[in-house]
Amino acid sequence: MSMTPDQAAWFRDTFTRLVDNVDIAVMGKREVVGLVLSAMLAEGHVLLEDAPGTGKTSLAKALAASVQGTSNRIQFTPDLLPSDVTGVTIYDQKNHTFEFHKGPVFASIVLADEINRASPKTQSALLEVMEESRITVDGVAHDVGRPFLVIATQNPIEQAGTYKLPEAQLDRFMIKTSIGYPSLAIAERILAGAVDRNPSAQLTPVITTGAVADMADLAATVHVDSAVARYAAQLVEATRASEATRLGVSVRGAISMIRIAKVYAASQGRHFVVPDDIKTLAMPVWTHRLVLDPEAEFSGVSAETVIERAVASVDAPLARASA
Repeated sequence: MSMTPDQAAWFRDTFTRLVDNVDIAVMGKREVVGLVLSAMLAEGHVLLEDAPGTGKTSLAKALAASVQGTSNRIQFTPDLLPSDVTGVTIYDQKNHTFEFHKGPVFASIVLADEINRASPKTQSALLEVMEESRITVDGVAHDVGRPFLVIATQNPIEQAGTYKLPEAQLDRFMIKTSIGYPSLAIAERILAGAVDRNPSAQLTPVITTGAVADMADLAATVHVDSAVARYAAQLVEATRASEATRLGVSVRGAISMIRIAKVYAASQGRHFVVPDDIKTLAMPVWTHRLVLDPEAEFSGVSAETVIERAVASVDAPLARASA
């Protein structure tokens, strides 16, 4: 059953209230907050590539507080072990049983800070939970629940001693974006309230985690016309056919686009996806999935350039069949 116009209006209003609430703690970044919230409701994950001190931790805490959820921050370092992320099974000598002690990954929102500083083995500890929302330890599966969002960060500077995320792992992030520095006006507001070191603690929940799961299920019912799905597939094919790429957008990347486009459409009060939704989301959803040809990259071609060329070369459908 497809989403109704009334449900779309309710979704838009609730989405806006969530963004407004997070904006109290993360000022002036409504577009980024909307993207991250869309990824959470599409049950995907986020990669933030940003300089230190731009509010990544505040964003995670504010989102968790807004949905009455929990948040954990994991500082990825070279000596971090997989069990430090997932948890470990310990033998209880008193009861003569093995007990599983949950790791910090068991939270509504997990901030994996500077994920590329940990070893590939530790990075891979997140692969299963990002894909299946569960952790398997000693052959036993443990669900992390809903909602579940991983916000991983990378520092674009100081790359010495880091482990570059492999393409297969990058492909598991639904979007890649950055918060960036605030404008002068917003910076003045932040400094005026600098006494409060944890503004997220003052936030009042807008909805419960159960309601977030309901919103995710509702967003999945947004109508996607076959012409719009074909348009997304043609854009994906254009990235693969580009001479500047060695590897274009994957099938997972195409599926991620449709999933988050449904949420984005609902956040605008629509019960159907339009081609402009695909265009708007193309950069954050697809740029990190491309592997560029070294010669093209050397000549100045970027992933953004490839996406721009793909959007320019594929004609968008002009009409939408009725849902």
